[in-house]
Amino acid sequence: MKAVIQRVSKASVSIDNNKVASIANGLLILLGIVNEDNQDDINWLSNKIANLRIFNDEKGIMNKSLVETKGEALVVSQFTLHALTKKGNRPSYIKAAKPDIAIPLYQAFLKQLETDIEKPIQTGQFGADMKVDLINNGPVTIIIDSKIKE
Repeated sequence: MKAVIQRVSKASVSIDNNKVASIANGLLILLGIVNEDNQDDINWLSNKIANLRIFNDEKGIMNKSLVETKGEALVVSQFTLHALTKKGNRPSYIKAAKPDIAIPLYQAFLKQLETDIEKPIQTGQFGADMKVDLINNGPVTIIIDSKIKE
């Protein structure tokens, strides 16, 4: 399970020119899922995101987490995070999980993140053609892979 996490002042998702989700201060999380992902990946990644200290404290130092700041979260499924680009110029998405595997894992991740941050989260729509609008605050962008726990 791979996530691109962006600290945002605001972010929203639109489908067919209709805004379906929006947040103020918090995290926009782009989430990619592979066939090998499981509940352990979900638990580890959700906990890591909820407690990642990337928000400024009173001294302007990145020392507070999403939980501590009571920030919001917007999660958008994005299979292209698992693109393979080694050969040729057309990315291969063969590693990305197909919907029958990915959707239940995506939904389980959403539930776990809501539990970990103790508040409802906003989402895009799995598999939809979405337009994501954001103001990256910092900018702060971090990539986390549950298979490479660095």
